Amino acid sequence: MTDERLKKSAGEGRESRAMIDRAITQNREVTEDERVEMFRQQFFQSSLPDLPKLSGWHMCWLTTTNPRDSIHMRIRLGYEPVKSEDVPGWEYATLKTGDWAGLIGVNEMLAFKLPISLYEKYMREAHHDAPLREEEKLTDTADFLEQQARSSKSRITQGDGNLEIGQQREAQFDLS
Repeated sequence: MTDERLKKSAGEGRESRAMIDRAITQNREVTEDERVEMFRQQFFQSSLPDLPKLSGWHMCWLTTTNPRDSIHMRIRLGYEPVKSEDVPGWEYATLKTGDWAGLIGVNEMLAFKLPISLYEKYMREAHHDAPLREEEKLTDTADFLEQQARSSKSRITQGDGNLEIGQQREAQFDLS
C-alpha cells in the first residue's frame, strides 16, 4: 500500500536531487594550488610539536619502534631523555604510564637531547667525513681500474661525475 502523503514532489521552491548533486560536485573541484598545498601537508605535516630550544643542546624526537635505531642505542651515543622538569609548560606531553613514564612523548615518539658539541661532531661525520671517505674509495677504485686497463692496452672512459670528483680531489691536494 502506498501513501501519497509520503511521496515527495519537486514542487516550487524545491530543487531536484540531480541539481543538488550537480552543484555539490561542481563546488568540490580542487584547484592546482589547493592540490599543491595538500601534497605539501601530506609530506611535511607535523603531528609532533616543535621542541623548545635548550641552550647547549640539540633537541629531537626519537621513535621507540625502530629496532635498527633503538632508544637504548641512542642513549649509548650520548642522547638523554627530556623530562618534564627540563622544559616547563610541557606537562601536557609527559607520559603517565609505561616504560617511559615521566618523559616527554607523543605516541611512540620521545623527546631527547644531545650536547650540541657532540651533535656537531656526529653531523660532521655523517655529512662530511663519511661521504668524503666514500668519494675517496670511488676515485681510488676508478684510478685502479684505469691503470689495469692501460696495462692491458685498453681504455676506460669515466663519466662526468667521476671526473668531477677526481678534479675536486686533485684541487684539494694542491691546496694542502
